[in-house]
Amino acid sequence: MVVLIALAFRLVFAGFTGLGMDESYMIAASHSFDASYFDHPLASWWLELAARWLTGSASPIVVRLPFVALSALSSWLIYAITARLYGARAAFWAVAAYSISPVFSLAFGCWVLPDGPLDAALLAFLYALIRALGLPSAKPEPRWWLAAGVFAGLALLSKYNAAMVLAGTAVAVLTDKAARQELRRPGPWMAVALAVLMFTPVLYWNTTHGWASFHYQGGRAEGVRLRPSMPLTIWGGEALFLLPWLWLPMVWLMLRGFAQGPAERRGWLLAWAAVIPVVLFAVVGLWSSTRILYHWATPGYLMLFPLLGNWAQDFRPRLRDNVALISAGLLGTAALCITAELSLGFIPNLDRIFAPGKSPLLQVVDWDSIATQIPPGVDAVAAQKWFDAGKIGYGLRDENLPVTVFGPEPHQFAFSTPPSSLLGKNILVIAMPGSTSATAAKFSGNFKGFIPGPALTVAHNGDVLLVIPTFIGTDLIKAP
Repeated sequence: MVVLIALAFRLVFAGFTGLGMDESYMIAASHSFDASYFDHPLASWWLELAARWLTGSASPIVVRLPFVALSALSSWLIYAITARLYGARAAFWAVAAYSISPVFSLAFGCWVLPDGPLDAALLAFLYALIRALGLPSAKPEPRWWLAAGVFAGLALLSKYNAAMVLAGTAVAVLTDKAARQELRRPGPWMAVALAVLMFTPVLYWNTTHGWASFHYQGGRAEGVRLRPSMPLTIWGGEALFLLPWLWLPMVWLMLRGFAQGPAERRGWLLAWAAVIPVVLFAVVGLWSSTRILYHWATPGYLMLFPLLGNWAQDFRPRLRDNVALISAGLLGTAALCITAELSLGFIPNLDRIFAPGKSPLLQVVDWDSIATQIPPGVDAVAAQKWFDAGKIGYGLRDENLPVTVFGPEPHQFAFSTPPSSLLGKNILVIAMPGSTSATAAKFSGNFKGFIPGPALTVAHNGDVLLVIPTFIGTDLIKAP
């Protein structure tokens, strides 16, 4: 019942809200089934491409539907894992906790992001692993090693930080005397070989594209700033994403799993599966000049839901039930209010509370209004930021008009629509961010002609949220 209620809310949320910036970017920048992509491996890109190819539509509900379906699968896998390790009552509370966590239930459960397929693949891997190891007290089932390898490969094809969870489980197996006996058999090694083999398309894409994706992701750990308090800030942000009253017992249960040692095989495995992403990103925040996003560590917390469910089944029933109901009510109310505002605009003049062009609605409203404002004779559109290109590209999805990025961080647009492919074309250049004079000074030399273009307006429910200045560059003679 919990799974079905949560699924219903996700379907409503997915169908009646516009795409976020990351989602719009993925749709706008992906034109074909490639071996991999700049930001992440292929899984999430292929899912949304398949949804578009099968239906002929790129509407929000269509491209999000595979991710909503995967959230239901993840819920079932959490139940199956927890029921096997700790029993049915614990499994119910593990699924309930997953369903009330905003980052897992709504963000990863609805949006076109790599985290949805990652979560499902990691949970499937964990289920196959505990079957292969015979946890909690059954005889090992060697045939499950191949399934574990397949699901590990799918996790790696979803997002790079899957490797952290897989590395943690490897440490757990190596330090568990009973599990270590399985390494004498071919099953675990075949699983590793299969996962690596499945990951080879990503390696191939990177070798043929200058290791662009690895350089980008690896560069997030670079920096020279020492920020001693940043780990606490990162953990605080992760707590808000999960809900603090879920995060705190999760961390305590992880530490208790280590304290109990490998003799308590279930907690030992789950603690090791969780710890690397939970700790590593906070530690990197000590020096990295890159902003550490709070959802990066969520694969680790995902592994702790079985422990949380086991703890919750015996924890002060009245308080537990009230907290769960209130949390579910707040999350459901927030989702419905956001949906109602975006669909009906029931809060008058909401955008006027914010400075011009700064309304948060811009991130969750599709910029479809600009499609009818593109001047004739334009062959392509060029933004200066990848996220602007994503929102504009999704708004123009039915116009068959290429979108690219003239700037230092084009992300996937550098490969899907490289500026060099537009030589000789007339291009509508988006002047934000910054002043129009700066845009003219930067790009006028790249065209034979460069004149002011029409201002594009992003409108929602009759209100103008953003005015976008433009230039029309005729005959691109040199790619920026």
